Amino acid sequence: MHLSVNRTLKTNGDDNPATRVCFTAYQMEVDEGKQQDVIEENPNEHVIRERNAEIVSGGNVFYNPVQEFNRDLSISVLNVYHRILVKERIEKAAKKQQRRRPKDVEEQEGERCREAKEKAETPVVGTEDSYTYVAGKRYEDGLRILEALAATGLRSIRYAQEIAGVRQIVANDLSRQAVASINKNVEHNKVEELIEASHADAMTLMYLSTAQDKRFDAVDLDPYGCPNRFLDGAIQCLVDGGLLLVTATDMAVLAGNAPEACYVKYGSVPLRMKCCHEMALRILLHCIESHANRHGKYIEPLLSISADFYIRIFVRVRVGQAQCKLSMSKQSWMYQCTGCDTFTLQPLGTTKPNPTAGNPQQLKFGIPTGPAVNSQCEHCGHRHHLGGPIWSAPLHNPEFVNQLLQAVQESPLESLGTQRRIVGVLSMVQEELQDVPLYYTPDKLCCVLKLEIVPMLKFRSALLHAGYRVSYSHASKNSLKTDAPASVLWDILRSWSKRHPVNPDRMIPGTPLQVILSKPTTKDYEFDNLHPAANPKSRKSALSRFQENPTPHWGPGTRATIMIGDNKQPKSYRNQNKKQRQKALHQPVEGENEITAQSEDSEEVEHQAKQPKLEATL
Repeated sequence: MHLSVNRTLKTNGDDNPATRVCFTAYQMEVDEGKQQDVIEENPNEHVIRERNAEIVSGGNVFYNPVQEFNRDLSISVLNVYHRILVKERIEKAAKKQQRRRPKDVEEQEGERCREAKEKAETPVVGTEDSYTYVAGKRYEDGLRILEALAATGLRSIRYAQEIAGVRQIVANDLSRQAVASINKNVEHNKVEELIEASHADAMTLMYLSTAQDKRFDAVDLDPYGCPNRFLDGAIQCLVDGGLLLVTATDMAVLAGNAPEACYVKYGSVPLRMKCCHEMALRILLHCIESHANRHGKYIEPLLSISADFYIRIFVRVRVGQAQCKLSMSKQSWMYQCTGCDTFTLQPLGTTKPNPTAGNPQQLKFGIPTGPAVNSQCEHCGHRHHLGGPIWSAPLHNPEFVNQLLQAVQESPLESLGTQRRIVGVLSMVQEELQDVPLYYTPDKLCCVLKLEIVPMLKFRSALLHAGYRVSYSHASKNSLKTDAPASVLWDILRSWSKRHPVNPDRMIPGTPLQVILSKPTTKDYEFDNLHPAANPKSRKSALSRFQENPTPHWGPGTRATIMIGDNKQPKSYRNQNKKQRQKALHQPVEGENEITAQSEDSEEVEHQAKQPKLEATL
């Protein structure tokens, strides 16, 4: 209506000031009406629906539908984390009461404490008042969550709708347009009671929230690329035992394509290895731990996931100077052979019990002697690359993963859009060897020796029959995570080469192939008789363990872009073969030579067109 009035005034040429004043007032009324009910009247906006949340955006705020798995998993983790917090509060309160009361009263109250603990283990937990937490309702003793880079606010809205026991969610973004979109979406989804929109720089907001009464129970960092610059502020604004959720999408840097850039961003040197996705997780954990140690804090990884084009890490940040001293023994250097790709880890520090101390739990810290490898590889004689340091302690908390898997299979989390995938990934995480960092792949090992690839189940059976442990890694469907030393792996392949001999022409002196295969096998390995544990339970159950590309042109996307429809094509894809496509547009179309031919050749084209008619006449 506004456009039609404007067009009428211009057509009639009415320059009367009174008319202009009336038109301006009318225009303001129309604009105010649009602002009040913009969702239904704006045809250019996208309405994005993800479970119960609806997001309205004009396409200038970032949204990527591929990360629905990321959001679903985060919601599940936060729900379980809140249950754990409630249980810890009940146990802490019980301990305080025991200190204050006499022994006879303690015996009488023992049964009450046990009942309180049993209630804490149920899916929905009550505190001292024993009330039930419900999603979508505000609780003064609930979680205070910060989403530092909220964009459309979809994640915060879903947190408000699906996490039981929330006190407040701060949805922050630096873009004024994004904050306006957050306010509009919060009002549309009717979660104003739980979500507060914030227009500020994320780092400034976190540094201003370091006071005890302003800290957050959980901080979610999902930036575009590297999260490094946000880590220091996030760790300082978390409460003791708070949850830090971090996403990193710059996988090319973390996977070893640019080691100099990775050192600048994360303080670690990556190596080009087949286990690059797990190495990326360990580099990010090392970076988070180094930031935490500066403030007398340390991290406890609950779950570390490599999925699609990103990695997602969930860690609890705790305060403790004594535990910070153990950090050195949780980091390791990496040595990678340049010939056979065998890797060796060397921890930065060692710990052992202190026999002279009266406290049996006291530890003695030491510096290991090294290097852990010789100047030349013991298997093939080549030299080594040096990388790291990386986090070499476990990536996951098995107890937390068990609780999370159980919670995802129960109501209301069982109705998540990616619930089937979450169950498959968590089942694989359960089966992983927690004390074995990194993994090999059979195809790479066989490629070094130019052998026919050993089937995965046969390779796993050979290791299991030899007395070693083996598992998959959730980061790769062709992974071989085992506690067997590299010498055993090469010995298994030498035994396999007896069945499938390598081409003698490939036995070139000095190559890893020739050096490794020239050594005798120490024993025969069992390949044909499959071990009962060779096929894991998650594989037998046909769980959704590894995902195919979810959509065409999937990936991190473009800043401030709705990654749906035509916008999902990144700029790099749109520019592929651009010159060839333009050249094809200017080429003549078959059957239309008279129209597309050049002017200097028009007479020849006309003569060729008439020639068949003359021949037919003759």
